[in-house]
Amino acid sequence: MYKHARLIFVTVSLIVAATTHAVQLPPAERAAVPQTSAIDRVLSQAVMRGEIPGVVAMAADRRGIIYRGAFGVSETATARPLKLDSIFRIASMTKPVTSVAVMQLVEAGRVRLDDPAEKYLPELANLKVFESFDSRTGAYTVRPAKKAVTVRQLLTHTSGLGYNFTSPAVRDFKPRNGEQYTAGPLLFDPGEQWLYGTSTDWVGRLVESVSGQSLEQYFRERIFGPLEMTDTFYNPPRDKQQRLVVVHRRQSDGSFAADANQPPISVTTFGGGGGLASTGSDYIRFLQMVLNGGSLGGSRILSSESIALMAANQIGSVRVRALKTAMPERSSDFTFINDGRDMWGLGFLITAVQQQGKRSAGSLSWGGINNTYFWVDRTRGIAGVVLMQFLPFADTKALAVCDAFERAVYDLANSRS
Repeated sequence: MYKHARLIFVTVSLIVAATTHAVQLPPAERAAVPQTSAIDRVLSQAVMRGEIPGVVAMAADRRGIIYRGAFGVSETATARPLKLDSIFRIASMTKPVTSVAVMQLVEAGRVRLDDPAEKYLPELANLKVFESFDSRTGAYTVRPAKKAVTVRQLLTHTSGLGYNFTSPAVRDFKPRNGEQYTAGPLLFDPGEQWLYGTSTDWVGRLVESVSGQSLEQYFRERIFGPLEMTDTFYNPPRDKQQRLVVVHRRQSDGSFAADANQPPISVTTFGGGGGLASTGSDYIRFLQMVLNGGSLGGSRILSSESIALMAANQIGSVRVRALKTAMPERSSDFTFINDGRDMWGLGFLITAVQQQGKRSAGSLSWGGINNTYFWVDRTRGIAGVVLMQFLPFADTKALAVCDAFERAVYDLANSRS
């Protein structure tokens, strides 16, 4: 009881001192930010009610930052306060960065979207597809895939590859003695369905194979450097590690404790599907680049035509479906998807219909497993990022914070127009 009371007291104190000003931000973001008390209340009250341990949130229009705020704690055990420059494990928010990287190679004529991926990654040749799988016994049968997986299908999660938390078959599959599967078996033939999975990890390997660089090197030279994303890394340097936010887990009583399995501080292989750590200030710059058709601050990352292609439906009549979790301890159900109506571009979820009081139809979005989320509304010219750091993904209270924040941002934008 004493621990919970102390945490509430410290949290409330931090809320009162919550920051909405820049802290060592890039020069382009040092302009004065208007008073935005309504948004502050949305975020601070979520922390005060104990719904989340902490949050950093930012929003921008095409001219610059319109909101930034930090509330709550980076670590519940020590009550270390969250700051605007706190560094979050953004997990699958790495995927849009990897997608931009491969589109740079497409623009350079070094990759073609409808090429078989095996042209660049021989490991993806001769893939097998599950014909049957019995989760009780582990028995399975496989057959050759009817067609090769293309680069486009990897970018759109229509390859047939899943995750262990999106597919019971992937979760429970164990190959028989003597059998090896570098990728798969696939859950369906390429192009037939949408399923969130490891596809973008293979896109990352493709970027490394074609460029001759590690993703860390490539991102630094071609994306992070030009965009002045100085706090985004696979391996945060030692002098910045004290800014890392601890990954928490919601307990059965609703409180939060540090997760037993924290992400590694240092890695030697770099995943296209996850692994980056970043700040709100850095990631909003990436989103502003997308919002502005591929350029920001005089640096062009992609052509406007490539951004438009990434933002267009790339899965035809296939539609994105809401998913039931296969690992409730890791992820809740994907309830944020408009089941059977949303679409997928090249690296982004595409909102099918106008969200009342929120984003426009055609807006781009996604998130990361630790409850980090973003959206880019190219119609209204608004982008936002919400960074929390706890499991499970798609937590209902985390999604409620995102919803309330987004509505408050559009209220602010409407008042400014």
